[in-house]
Amino acid sequence: MATITFKGNPVNTKGNLPQVGEQAPDFKLTAGDLSDKSLADFKGKKIVLNIFPSVDTGTCAASVRAFNKEASQLDNTVVLCISKDLPFAQGRFCAAEGLSNVVTLSEYKDSNFSDAYQLAIAEGPLAGLLSRVVITLDENGKVLYEEQVAEIADEPNYAAAIASLN
Repeated sequence: MATITFKGNPVNTKGNLPQVGEQAPDFKLTAGDLSDKSLADFKGKKIVLNIFPSVDTGTCAASVRAFNKEASQLDNTVVLCISKDLPFAQGRFCAAEGLSNVVTLSEYKDSNFSDAYQLAIAEGPLAGLLSRVVITLDENGKVLYEEQVAEIADEPNYAAAIASLN
């Protein structure tokens, strides 16, 4: 279990992230058209997993905007923005913001993804939501970089995540 903070107060996640060099666990998440998506759907591309509690918060929205900008400059790379928000809310946010370089995926149906990646918040006011995490994967699904953001209200290290893809 990892200990992070929410507004300075310690909270735990359900476990520990996959480590650099490990094969990323498969997952099933829901796309904007309500279809199921898995890791295999993105095989052959480098992947940025931008994971966060809710697109309806300032920091989470900022991360989607930042990775949308970065994604436009990355070759053979897809950015997956993952939260428990409903696919409709994720789509509405991206449409309102004019964001088209990221793929939004939702874990609203079950905890398949957060169980596999061990990143759900286990306690406190955000219990059950996904913690703020960035994981990058190579074309074969091997973990290149992982960051469990220590304070949920802080943004991830975008530069380090993007650098890991080169």
